[in-house]
Amino acid sequence: MFTRSVIRNTVVAAAVAMTAVTATSASAAADLGAKEPKIIALGGSTGLEMIEGAEGKALLQADTTMTAAAANVCGSGYTISAGAARYGSNASLYLWWNGKYSGSNKLYDKYICGVLFNDTGSARYMGIRLKDNFTDTPHAEDFGTFSTYAGPVYQKRGGCGEAYSYMKSGSNVVVDNTFTMPGCN
Repeated sequence: MFTRSVIRNTVVAAAVAMTAVTATSASAAADLGAKEPKIIALGGSTGLEMIEGAEGKALLQADTTMTAAAANVCGSGYTISAGAARYGSNASLYLWWNGKYSGSNKLYDKYICGVLFNDTGSARYMGIRLKDNFTDTPHAEDFGTFSTYAGPVYQKRGGCGEAYSYMKSGSNVVVDNTFTMPGCN
């Protein structure tokens, strides 16, 4: 049986083996224009930042090693948190932005990555779905039985979208939540 610390150590080991998380440069953010969302540092030497007003700062700062590992799951450059949430002792949602846009709309056109971590220590049926505000865009999702995490999934116009998280324990649904991206009406 896996414990949370075994899962955490596995994810951290994978993160160390991967390319180190790199910080988005302030000059690159300034070049994106006046409508750029304000980015704040998460603290410590992790090189991670967060969109101001996004939920989950306390979760991200509580365990910076796990936070850095979660960012690494999304791949190089995903160092700006678009939000995070903890669902009891069952799961943790991490949403990351790479500081780039898929179009000219700086509110909607953000490349977003989502990962839902299994914090139970046992394999569970679970999933994550990212959807944007555009009806013609297919949802990005990953559902199945996972012992570590569901995802990563990517949405190129995810700035004002939603992240849906789901998990079952046996026949009981223990996570069934929709998380809305920050800065949207």
